[in-house]
Amino acid sequence: MPRQITSFSNVTVKRVRALAQKKHRAAEGLFMAEGLRICAEALDAGHAPRILIFAEGDRHELTARLIAATEDAGGEALEVHRDILAKITGKDNPQGVVGVFALLDTALARLDRGAADIWIVCQALKDPGNLGTILRTADAVGAGGVILLDHSCDPFSVEAVRASMGALFTVPVAQAQGAAFFEWLRAGPAMLVGTSLKASADYQAMSYDAPTFIFMGNEQSGLPDDYEAACDALVKMPMLGKADSLNVAVSCAVMAYEVLNQQRRRG
Repeated sequence: MPRQITSFSNVTVKRVRALAQKKHRAAEGLFMAEGLRICAEALDAGHAPRILIFAEGDRHELTARLIAATEDAGGEALEVHRDILAKITGKDNPQGVVGVFALLDTALARLDRGAADIWIVCQALKDPGNLGTILRTADAVGAGGVILLDHSCDPFSVEAVRASMGALFTVPVAQAQGAAFFEWLRAGPAMLVGTSLKASADYQAMSYDAPTFIFMGNEQSGLPDDYEAACDALVKMPMLGKADSLNVAVSCAVMAYEVLNQQRRRG
């Protein structure tokens, strides 16, 4: 049975609010996801909340399902006033459900490159909104996972989780340094394709072998020279206007669908 909480100073409320900071996420082994849809996506993917906080009077059937799943898994469900949800999320108009989940395993070694023909690799990605969008693209094209290199932004930040719209729970995410990634990559079949303004090959003229690892660089500086040199191929997209580059998440989506469409045509 959910507990009713009316105080901002409640220990659990303060604990969940602190998960907005990376150091507290690391210390607790937990992260926060806001929104009924995202929490339901998590549950469908096999992740029950450790803590569920929902707005008083919420009688949505999905909320009831989340409450039951949380309590069945030994977690805690709390019914609170929307003012407390606003305090937890830092938003004036918060969504009516906040779930707290165990941090997901991000070890590179657990990935099975044979699980999919498309993978996405991001180097020093800084914007959590871009990361969340890339996760959604990865889900849409059936990618095996997203690999984050060299101190990319935290996939468990509130912003990244929100932007992923639940894809964080359906797409495996790994974190590694560049050297470890290249060692892992070369231990099996892989075509590493980088996007670069210095490339001469058009992205649609390239033939992509399976599995293809789409390699996206930092938003401002792109891929480092030594990372470009390690690629099996470099490609670029035509820019017919005055802009010299696309947003990294947009570029990633264009690349991912080109790879997917080639694979579909080959059957």
